[in-house]
Amino acid sequence: MNPRFDFQIHATDGKARTGTIGMRRGEIRTPAFMPVGTAGTVKAMKPQDVRATGADIILGNTYHLMLRPGAERVARLGGLHKFMNWSRPILTDSGGYQVMSLSDLRKISEEGVTFASHIDGSRHHLTPERSMEIQRLLGSDIVMCFDECPKIDQPREVIARSMEMSMRWAKRSRDGFDSGGKHAENSALFGIQQGALDEGLRKHSADALVDIGFDGYAIGGLAVGEGQEAMFATLDFAPSQLPADHPRYLMGVGKPDDLVGAVERGVDMFDCVLPTRSGRNGQAFTWNGPLNMRNARHAEDTGPIDERCSCTTCGTYSRAYIHHLIRSGEILGAMLLTEHNISFYQQLMQGMRDAIAEGRFATFAADFRRDYLR
Repeated sequence: MNPRFDFQIHATDGKARTGTIGMRRGEIRTPAFMPVGTAGTVKAMKPQDVRATGADIILGNTYHLMLRPGAERVARLGGLHKFMNWSRPILTDSGGYQVMSLSDLRKISEEGVTFASHIDGSRHHLTPERSMEIQRLLGSDIVMCFDECPKIDQPREVIARSMEMSMRWAKRSRDGFDSGGKHAENSALFGIQQGALDEGLRKHSADALVDIGFDGYAIGGLAVGEGQEAMFATLDFAPSQLPADHPRYLMGVGKPDDLVGAVERGVDMFDCVLPTRSGRNGQAFTWNGPLNMRNARHAEDTGPIDERCSCTTCGTYSRAYIHHLIRSGEILGAMLLTEHNISFYQQLMQGMRDAIAEGRFATFAADFRRDYLR
């Protein structure tokens, strides 16, 4: 086993796969869902509680951390793992998506992106090389290439130009990562496939990334408003364009039924803010579909959020109490719902891993959709 990065597929069932990614800070079981720790914290949860839900890895955000508290400061304080007290692997995104989506004042060129901070308006310049440097300073275990994520409704020629530039940025990211000394020896670099919904552009992107060579490959540019049907249609071909012996990561996805459908199509890794954001806004995910815990029907319900859930919230607190907390605006309500939602996502991933290993994934997926979408 390579202590830096080792991906092993243990079982397949159709296109669905289960395996492990071995890294020096621990194993990551796949299919894997990564809770999002945007600014060095999974909102409303302590790191040890995130781990207790079954999460093997979390995501940190290059854009937000470079702006506050600053990558150099995090490095001086011992790196992101020590700073936030999370000892297991961390994947950091490149910052490119946030630059495109959060900054109204930005200028994109072949060199990189100049943008205004959404916090204080200060000007910054982010390039593939600087993105690699920031992720090195943070101490990321899995580093993402710097890329551009264009709007999905752009003309094909615009999508093509953007994808081709992202592939040039991918090569610069590779070179910048490889010059990172000890960090490059202990971490991994993932390339990001672009091309929107176009099969030909996706294939061109995949071939360019494979020529460069990466430890894993992400599918970018989806879950940006195209809808589940269009996303699944793209996932019918996009994962198979990427190397079968490397992990495939679908960025920014998603709803529980998105995860099941993507695993069916050969995806191994996911991240999304949905379980934490929903928890702060009174929504709970269950095996029988999402619940709005503000709804008055929960006001005198002494049962748990989900009888099939093994999390501490469901084992300790009633729907009625959580309803009261949410309606009262109490912080504990957001904390309990977030813990439940992250736990539910991890239980869903474990359920899929078990089903794939036992050769019954099609039945698992059908039963899940029957109950969740009814």
